[in-house]
Amino acid sequence: MTRAQIRNLEERSALWVAKHLVMAGRLIDDDPELAFQHALAASRRGGRLAAVREAVGLTAYAAGHYGEALREFRTFRRISGSNVHLPVMADCERGLGRPDRALDLARGEEAETLDSAGKAELAMVVSGARADLGQLDAAVAALEIPQLDLHRAFSFTPRLFRAYGDALDAVGRTAESGTWRKQARVAETALGLDDPTEPDIIDLGGDEDDDAVSVGVPRVSEVIGSASNGIPEGSESETVVEAVPAQVGTSHDAADQADGEALDSGVAPDQQGAGRSDSTPGIEPAADHQAGREPEEQAPGATQQPASEPADEDRIDD
Repeated sequence: MTRAQIRNLEERSALWVAKHLVMAGRLIDDDPELAFQHALAASRRGGRLAAVREAVGLTAYAAGHYGEALREFRTFRRISGSNVHLPVMADCERGLGRPDRALDLARGEEAETLDSAGKAELAMVVSGARADLGQLDAAVAALEIPQLDLHRAFSFTPRLFRAYGDALDAVGRTAESGTWRKQARVAETALGLDDPTEPDIIDLGGDEDDDAVSVGVPRVSEVIGSASNGIPEGSESETVVEAVPAQVGTSHDAADQADGEALDSGVAPDQQGAGRSDSTPGIEPAADHQAGREPEEQAPGATQQPASEPADEDRIDD
């Protein structure tokens, strides 16, 4: 858990790291490059923490620095022993123009340890890698997994349905793709993902850990979402797993920021998790959630973990 890890630091360093992680979490969607710089700043005093390395990886990924992100996720995995970010690592390989390596990662033994949400995220990355290689039929087949159920909704469902619709379009099966896109909208309403409400921000100094996530993948699942909420791996709760599809980008070395950065006074992490709308008749969202991470040391920066095993699945009526 992020808070527990930070408490192991000397008081001044702990405050420094916590504030930079909070700012990274707040900025990752609106200004990923600045969020990345905040994560790097946190890594200068908290580089041994898995949550920090995870944050650097997630922000680097969001900013399109795929080489840096891949290195940080590898370090995070060595420190924590968690494969939660495997889908994002594979997507980083795609971003670096190496779809073959992305497929190799997806075929590894580590992929078998992912929960249902993580497997769905990885399937979307594999489909993209197949498309990068011009293997359009294989891209469709890669998404035909147990989680692709027209009548069940999980946090990753809307993106999975849309990815499948795009893959169908690519092979000329446009008549089918419309059905999946329609159900993606139905699933969003059922899960409450169309609710524009801003997430709450809580004080890092609190006691208990909050549920947060991941891979996709993910949104930047945890750290940042978890770096603010300290979420234990394996917990289940309804939450929004952000996309992991990657676009080819270029990695470049991140410049260190000046030592003292003026930040907000409050050490408040972003509360992650999606609310759900009970107004959609006949639809109950299935519970699922993204896992959190743990710490280590090495290059500056780090902490988006994939998602957890979906709980009860509910029927989605058109």
